[in-house]
Amino acid sequence: MSLIIGDKSVVLFHYTLTVDGETVDTSREEGGQPLAYLHGRGNIVPGLEKALLGLKVGDKKAVEVAPGEGYGEHDPRGVQKVPRTQFPTDVEIEEGMMFTAEDEDGVTQVHVKEVGQDYVVVDLNHPLAGETLHFDVEIVEVRAATPVELQHGHVHGPGGHHH
Repeated sequence: MSLIIGDKSVVLFHYTLTVDGETVDTSREEGGQPLAYLHGRGNIVPGLEKALLGLKVGDKKAVEVAPGEGYGEHDPRGVQKVPRTQFPTDVEIEEGMMFTAEDEDGVTQVHVKEVGQDYVVVDLNHPLAGETLHFDVEIVEVRAATPVELQHGHVHGPGGHHH
């Protein structure tokens, strides 16, 4: 009997993510491994997780995820002009670069939008914020999570997190 995806399931699936008809990410490239996640723990975007509920090994599904159930709406307050002195002096900053910044809320990735003489415009939004996500998925494995995986909130072993 094949397990179906539900709370506390470990799921491995192949996917292709497209935005506006362009492939953004896929697990199907040569040598690609299926993505592993622990269902019900917020390891993947909420809209995709909801759409996978009840599927089983071998199922294929096309899923459209609205921004609010994906990486969120684009927040214009996340676009900020920062003094150039806030960046490493030994790095030539270019539009499109990504940096990691740490503040009282934790670690955030910032994306460089514009570089001026004494300033850098960065975007704190996820690069896919505001975008409708299109996933083509195929479920390749479903199993019960181990007690350790449940305690840690993520998958261990092949295709998952390793300590």
